[in-house]
Amino acid sequence: MKEVDNLRFGDLKMKKIMIILIVFAASIVCQGGCAEYQVGDVNSQTGQRTVVEGNNKFALDLYAKLSSEEGNLFFSPYSISTALAMTYSGAKGQTAEQMAEVLHFPTRQHEEETYLSQQQFHRDFGKIIQDMNARGREDKYELSIANALWGQQGYEFLDEFLELIKANYDGGLNKVDFTKATEQARQTINEWVEEKTNDKIKELIKKGVLDRMTRLVLTNAIYFKGNWASRFDEKLTRDAQFYVSASERIKVPMMNQKGKFGYIQTEDLQILELPYVEDELSMVILLPLKKDGIDTAEQQINSNKLSEWMQNLKEKEVVVFLPKFTMTQELSLAETLKSMGMVDAFTGDADFSGMNGKRNLFISAVIHKAYVDVNEEGTEAAAATAVTVRLTAVEKPPPVFRADHPFIFVIRDKVTDSILFLGRVINPNQ
Repeated sequence: MKEVDNLRFGDLKMKKIMIILIVFAASIVCQGGCAEYQVGDVNSQTGQRTVVEGNNKFALDLYAKLSSEEGNLFFSPYSISTALAMTYSGAKGQTAEQMAEVLHFPTRQHEEETYLSQQQFHRDFGKIIQDMNARGREDKYELSIANALWGQQGYEFLDEFLELIKANYDGGLNKVDFTKATEQARQTINEWVEEKTNDKIKELIKKGVLDRMTRLVLTNAIYFKGNWASRFDEKLTRDAQFYVSASERIKVPMMNQKGKFGYIQTEDLQILELPYVEDELSMVILLPLKKDGIDTAEQQINSNKLSEWMQNLKEKEVVVFLPKFTMTQELSLAETLKSMGMVDAFTGDADFSGMNGKRNLFISAVIHKAYVDVNEEGTEAAAATAVTVRLTAVEKPPPVFRADHPFIFVIRDKVTDSILFLGRVINPNQ
């Protein structure tokens, strides 16, 4: 489901990027062994880099799956990875192996690849979150990540599961009553979502998603607020043509400026990096050279290619034309994740006995909602995901980067190299 939410920013000097991920875990079944790899720890810096590389691989894998649908696309792979990492901490056996494979969690041994113990994986994932939170408190920009657990009153979860989530993800347990007060529990969690996304994500959990069999909801929220390092002048914004396809054109408000930015041109793409204040986060735009080249671009993009392009960016003067756009999107990800190989987690064969010591839980739904607004001052974005679980050169004129046709964009944390948001614009007016 897609919808557009127009937002007036008034005199705000700062713009926001926010994201929330919520995982509902309520029914999980386990069978088979629960063996874990016994491996030695690598140094923390290497471990964190390995976690980020895995998360980025999953981001591009998921994009490849979702991009088959027509129209605009926007979601937060980082949010999804974080919530599912917390869920993964309670997975065992084949369920855990399938999750690690699909999500590219580096806890499985692959030839010539670094892999981590379960303990170090969660510890290093948590350190990345702690680093982002610490930087977000330094008055350069706002960046915060929050996690919480919502468990059924009277339902017993294993202490080691709760302690792992608290120690690494700072997610404390909040008790609610899904059995006798489902609607109140839903409203309580939705209020938390709204608060953590500055009221941009409302009614994430629709009626009917939770029921009396729900036992656990894991929530994650990410919030970012910052200016473009080089803001667009509103006075220069003009209506201009945007090619929705090679033959169809629409009018859109087109921003423009000339400045020095990271830039590279490949055989098929122009790639531009627009930094936010302090140059610790940025938006990277992948613009096909051909107006109908979005399909070719999507076939080329993967984590290795993206990393290569980022490394080859060179600062140069560029004339930039970029449309203003706003979009809201909701995604149901259960079937997508199953098609990627994460099958058992959604069936009676699931093993989440690491949560409660029993084999009676499975994931019943994964719901994601994302919001983005790009304008002259910066970017505002929010996202939420719900996973439910139930019982059962030479001097020459500067290049012109004219984003007047469909393009892909990435919002990333340059310090850790984490992809926070990922999307494409087919029609800026939708």
